[in-house]
Amino acid sequence: MKKLIVNGTIVDGSGRAGYQANVLIEDDRIAKIGDIQPEEGVEVIDAKGLIVAPGFIDTHSHSDLQILENPEIQPKVRQGVTTEVLGQDGISMAPLPVKYISPWRKNLAGLDGDSDNINWEFETTEGYLKMIEDAKPGLNECYLVPHGNIRMEAMGLDNRLPNDEELKAMCDITRREMEAGAVGLSTGLIYMPCAYSESKEIIEMCKVVAEYDGIFVIHQRSEADTILDSMEEVIKIGRESGVKIHYSHFKVCGKKNWDKIDKVIELLEKAKAEGIRVSFDQYPYVAGSTMLGVILPPWVHDGGTDKVVERLADPKLRKKMVYDIEHGIPGWDNFVEFAGLDGIFVTSVKSQKNQDAIGLSLTQLGQLRGKDAYEATFDLLLEEENAVGMVDFYGTEEHVQLFMKRPEMNACTDGLLGGKPHPRVYGAFTRILGKYVREDKALSLEEAIYKMTKKPAETFLIEDRGQIKEGYFADITIFDKDTVIDKGTFVDPIQYPEGIKYVLINGQTVIAEGDHTGTRSGKVLRMKDKAVK
Repeated sequence: MKKLIVNGTIVDGSGRAGYQANVLIEDDRIAKIGDIQPEEGVEVIDAKGLIVAPGFIDTHSHSDLQILENPEIQPKVRQGVTTEVLGQDGISMAPLPVKYISPWRKNLAGLDGDSDNINWEFETTEGYLKMIEDAKPGLNECYLVPHGNIRMEAMGLDNRLPNDEELKAMCDITRREMEAGAVGLSTGLIYMPCAYSESKEIIEMCKVVAEYDGIFVIHQRSEADTILDSMEEVIKIGRESGVKIHYSHFKVCGKKNWDKIDKVIELLEKAKAEGIRVSFDQYPYVAGSTMLGVILPPWVHDGGTDKVVERLADPKLRKKMVYDIEHGIPGWDNFVEFAGLDGIFVTSVKSQKNQDAIGLSLTQLGQLRGKDAYEATFDLLLEEENAVGMVDFYGTEEHVQLFMKRPEMNACTDGLLGGKPHPRVYGAFTRILGKYVREDKALSLEEAIYKMTKKPAETFLIEDRGQIKEGYFADITIFDKDTVIDKGTFVDPIQYPEGIKYVLINGQTVIAEGDHTGTRSGKVLRMKDKAVK
């Protein structure tokens, strides 16, 4: 099978200036780039007036469950994404011992959703990745083994530190899952059970990851009041383990913390000066998205979701929750403090009963229910067994652009796919191209595409992808630089972007003239090289 892309301007992902050339594809690879003429039997894609770029790589994705249920993942591919990195924030699908399936599904539901339509007895990363392959994914999928899943398998969900035997088990599980093809380790130190850990246990697991030159991807303990201490912890992990560090969705939350931004950048520079390999991803919005349960004080989560539900049913404990939210707890990222009850919006619920809550701020939810906003929120979390998604507003456009221009940055969506999602699910990459390149001129087109393609491919050791280059896989996005733009808003987020004309994944045309062809040609991308030390 041969295809020829003609008349386009190639922006190849390397950062160099765009140039005119044709691209010949044979099977799943780019065979030749140059002055190639059409031949009989070769499918021709006319890219006149369009940009021919490598397929975009989303380094922070939450399609972990959706890839099994709706393998096309159209919200991603329609914005030019051809590869995703799953397993984020330390809580994902695998490993998952059978005895923990029920509580873990509840813990995971707020981020990745839940389903009775799949067989949850896959147990390991190998089993999970095989399920993705059997589902015939629409995109290429990489996987980070999640810290929380490892911890659960080794020592359950209790709020305590591991003993020596349990810590060794965690390292052994990490090695097993790296051998299964994981590209690295993730953690989310605001999520349970990851938040129960101290640096030592993470360092020991990261030493294993470093043996494979894998990456450590971290939602750090604080993106707000104690972000400087949090970053120092992450740098220490990199220093003592030798692992590559990658901060998830990098930002500084809350107006009172914006004066810390200069010191945040100083810490990035300090780490690089020490020889610690540091990178981060970013979505191009001033609001974030996660599970609503993060607004609850950390002690509420001790023992897992079933315990959360028990505590939410206790009026006395509700009063303690409100007190802790209003007064704060040292070292805890208090979302209500930096976003406000009127700046946090419900995006998804699992039951029909509370569908009317979707799209409302917590203040509006209280008004709708005719009660205090806290009580209404606690009722919602109780009734939904903590499976509620949210959007929270925390920053400014100036800060988005500041971090976007940093050399450590690559683009991501970090989009939760359920309910009424954050608009980044449908438009993060096209927003960068339309708003931040064409309109605001914060980045050149070549810089932006580099940050969407070659940069993440190198950071995550994704081989033979991320560039328009002979011999590389034919993951290609063709778009109109004059019209490309995201369309979704926080009020109406479920809108596909404009300007993405063609998307090819492993040489197969998945988007043609802006429409999905129904083709699913993605692959599971396992780390090929085993231990390097």
